[in-house]
Amino acid sequence: MNPILVYCRRDLIRWFRGKWGFISAMVMPAAWLLFVGLALPISFTDNYIDFVTPGILVMTILSASLAGGGLLILDRMLGFFNKFLALPPPRESILFGKILVISIRGIIQSTIILCFAFLLGAKLYTPSQLAGTYLILFIFGALLASAAASIAIYLDDHDQYAAANAMITMPLFFSSSAMMPYEQMPSWLVPVAHINPLSFAIDGIRIFQTGEIPLTQIGFLSILCVFIIGVAVHVFRKVQV
Repeated sequence: MNPILVYCRRDLIRWFRGKWGFISAMVMPAAWLLFVGLALPISFTDNYIDFVTPGILVMTILSASLAGGGLLILDRMLGFFNKFLALPPPRESILFGKILVISIRGIIQSTIILCFAFLLGAKLYTPSQLAGTYLILFIFGALLASAAASIAIYLDDHDQYAAANAMITMPLFFSSSAMMPYEQMPSWLVPVAHINPLSFAIDGIRIFQTGEIPLTQIGFLSILCVFIIGVAVHVFRKVQV
């Protein structure tokens, strides 16, 4: 069997067995949809839940991907990682297995959150809109999973990784276009939001909702994803057993 699929299957089984970790990962994005999407007084749109749903989906992928880096930290703490490095398959297969499992986890969680958004009154997506949404979420998930794996290699301590996770997540989210359009942002925030990778993913999903294809957003995220994966491969090749 392909070693990438073996590593992916192993982590998926471990994830499904830890049901409380799965449930807790749903709480924050669901709370954002419920208490922000429905309760926040907004004047620039009549249906804020529609506007904020793409941002919550991307936030779900962000949280799942950065939390997925903890899988690598746990393997290093338990000694499995060094054993994997000593096995015959290329060590890059460990990385791609992690990217695949983290991306799958993020897609599963995003699907649950999207169904919850529909129940709260968000407009249903057409099949083409769903396909485009999942395409962007998968590319973005692979990008973040690669970055999380690289960070986890350098920060081989769980507490340090958790601190880095917290330091990255909220600033990235709040400096994106998740909560408000660019026209409603303070002037100092607009250029930051325009170069934020989260904004490219969020804007891409919103463009798909209009029936157009966001070629710029998909192209930028794909190029950035390939670059980050290349960096992660280089990092894995330098790891000492």
